[in-house]
Amino acid sequence: HSMVGDKARGEMNAFQRNESKETLFTFISAGDDPPKGDFPLQKKSPKLCGSNYPLSIAFIVVNEFCERFSYYGMRAVLTLYFLSFFHWDENLSTAVYHAFSALCYFTPVIGAIMADSWLGKYKTIIYLSIVYVVGHLIKSVGAIPSLGNQAVHVVLSMVGLFLIALGTGGIKPCVSAFGGDQFEEEHTSERSKFFSIFGVSRCNDLLLFLTSFSGDVKCFGEDCYALAFGVPAALMVLALVVFIAGSGLYRKTPPQGNVLLEVCKCIGFAIKNRLKNRSREIPKRDHWLDWASEKYSKQLIGEVKMVTRVLFLFIPLPMFWALFDQQGSRWTLQATKMNPLNSHSFVLQFLNPLLILVFIPIFDLGLYPLINMCKLNFTPIRKMATGMILAGLAFGLAAVIEVKINVSKAQESLIRVLNLAKNPVQVTIQDKDLFQQPVESFQNPAEYSKLILNGEQQSLHFTLQHQGLTLVFNYTVKEKSVYSLIVFEAEGSLSSRLVSVGVKCKYSINSMAPCLITLLCDLCGTNWEILFFILLSRYNNGKCITETGEFPLELGLLDFGASYTVVITNISGGTVEMWKSEDIKANNVHMAWQLPQYLLISAGEVMFSITGLAFSYSQSPASMKSVLQAGWLLTVAVGNTFVLIVAEAAPMAQWAEFVLFTVLLFAVCIIFSIMGYFYVSVDPEDLEEKEEKRETSSRGNMIGLVTQKTKL
Repeated sequence: HSMVGDKARGEMNAFQRNESKETLFTFISAGDDPPKGDFPLQKKSPKLCGSNYPLSIAFIVVNEFCERFSYYGMRAVLTLYFLSFFHWDENLSTAVYHAFSALCYFTPVIGAIMADSWLGKYKTIIYLSIVYVVGHLIKSVGAIPSLGNQAVHVVLSMVGLFLIALGTGGIKPCVSAFGGDQFEEEHTSERSKFFSIFGVSRCNDLLLFLTSFSGDVKCFGEDCYALAFGVPAALMVLALVVFIAGSGLYRKTPPQGNVLLEVCKCIGFAIKNRLKNRSREIPKRDHWLDWASEKYSKQLIGEVKMVTRVLFLFIPLPMFWALFDQQGSRWTLQATKMNPLNSHSFVLQFLNPLLILVFIPIFDLGLYPLINMCKLNFTPIRKMATGMILAGLAFGLAAVIEVKINVSKAQESLIRVLNLAKNPVQVTIQDKDLFQQPVESFQNPAEYSKLILNGEQQSLHFTLQHQGLTLVFNYTVKEKSVYSLIVFEAEGSLSSRLVSVGVKCKYSINSMAPCLITLLCDLCGTNWEILFFILLSRYNNGKCITETGEFPLELGLLDFGASYTVVITNISGGTVEMWKSEDIKANNVHMAWQLPQYLLISAGEVMFSITGLAFSYSQSPASMKSVLQAGWLLTVAVGNTFVLIVAEAAPMAQWAEFVLFTVLLFAVCIIFSIMGYFYVSVDPEDLEEKEEKRETSSRGNMIGLVTQKTKL
């Protein structure tokens, strides 16, 4: 609200100053804007390179660039951190990732209230940036392996993520608005260009390949996630220092009241007043918000009506974000099961912002004009619906790729023989026509043989013939399982063991995640679990930890996505004998197959997000832009919340989950299209002019009425 300036107050004549309050009439109902006056004089900031851009803008843009780099750099490795450092499963990792993302888009409401009602934009940015930095530091400390146990790491990481969400979300609605405050009223063109540049700053995560180098470094003896989170922390410190450095140049407007809070109060009062007046004798009103007219002005009610019309269209939108934000969770996990493009295979996460920069001019200068030339009415709502369809198709492709990746999983029972004895062994399974030829000693096993069972599980009789001796063993096998029958010599006689295989060794995208595999150490004794780390070199080493000590292992080349059985025998005198076989072939699905789905979802984002935000802004009055921004951000938060609910409450096969999201988005797209069909586009300025004329006429009648009463 504007304030009456000192100059206007100084020009009051003596009569006005001495006039009693009873004879002065102010015809402003609750919620109206007070009489317009002059703003307090603001100092003019020096210009940038002789242009009309204030020099202070440079500090704000650099601050935003560093902050976005910090946020996306941390988030790029977050899912992998949960998988490899905490050893969480995929569903829990996905749920926590989306819970964090949702919180980042709920907290802007808190930041907006703090800035508009209490601290002002400048102080809010400073204080929440400090919270932001503290969150990054706690997150980095929590990633130090030698610091405490698992519980300590989890607590520190969760506290750090909460503070990061409060910081990044809290300053989100303040920084852009604070940048707009730096421009003078006559420089509207420069201000508009600033917002465009400011929005593109999100695409700086193209530079996030720098953070991938943290995967090349070992620190504290293990994976260097502390460094991966430390680099974004340093960037956020830099962002805060740069912002404070420009303090003397900023135009700082004081808090002027929170529009979002005022809108919520108006809606709440209308609902409350309507519930109190449910009698049929009370006349109905044209709109449910008209029940707030006893307390709020017609202008405010009219503006809230315009906003609620747009917010109603926002109801189906969270489903788009539920799919879009899975690029950093489910799609990342899918990439871990594919042959990488290179050692830094999460480079695909940089593809989306790159495509956004490419698609925006292509669509604005090429596609949309071409559609207009064809005289097709491609309205904003139709563009948004098309964006939903493209995102749905992207997830359909993701489902197809997931099915292709999982082809190697057993759909039936399979078996093979590993002969560790010194001589050939003939293996026979009762009632099964398998293994016609003897299995040579340490022979690389042939393809798995299909094992047809009579039910979900069956007891089978195995006959082993070795150097004239015949041995019989009974083993129970289950349906859709993969087995290796390991034959070995123990204490001068032949023995065997049936081992269930097929658990893949999953590599993380940055090739640094620990991989836990079970090796058969000394088949005569106990099995040991061996923990080793995948190095960036193509050849990998491990160690076998037993009761007698540790023994180094030369594991050799481990292909991406393959599954191995490693047998270790004759542990004595500090030496071991090791034999490795490949259970499941390496993945032959290349990560390049993900490119089409990234193309589709990036095109969908351009048509959905950019169009939707511009459309919602065009349909709201100037005083309600912040309300629409808050509503838009909340749709992102709700979408992420939906993903974490699905990941935790309804676990299913990954390809089925992709299909579920595809179907849901197509269904929501139909609902949104129907809602958009009945939506009538309005010009807020026309409605405001009509409302002002109506208010002026009404106030004129009131003035005349009051004057007559005064004379009487």
